[in-house]
Amino acid sequence: MIAPEEERRVQDAVRQHARARVFAEAEDVISALLSDPRVQEARERVEAAETELGMELCARLQPFQDRYDQAVAEGDAARFTEVCAGKHGRWGRICVLPGGHETSMEEPHWGRNSEGRPIAWVSSAPDDW
Repeated sequence: MIAPEEERRVQDAVRQHARARVFAEAEDVISALLSDPRVQEARERVEAAETELGMELCARLQPFQDRYDQAVAEGDAARFTEVCAGKHGRWGRICVLPGGHETSMEEPHWGRNSEGRPIAWVSSAPDDW
């Protein structure tokens, strides 16, 4: 007879193994999908539209970027609590608009991409996605 603690440990290990396997399989499927030329073409079109919109909004939204840059330079953590949590960490995007801007200002997320160019986007993703 197996002790309850040992049985629980084995069940946890089995669950953890199954979960890791499912995630590995999902990564394989996602990689295959993202390598499809049609998906790559669609991504390029989306990035072009985001860049174009980012440039169009730049004149109006640049003061938000300036305030964000100033907060970074001064280490003003309190100001960061007011900034939108929208980001695409993998692509180096951080929204510099105030939290809730999607409804209050009716604007998409806006900031600079990893190359420093203005960019606008909808939706967000976690840093590790």
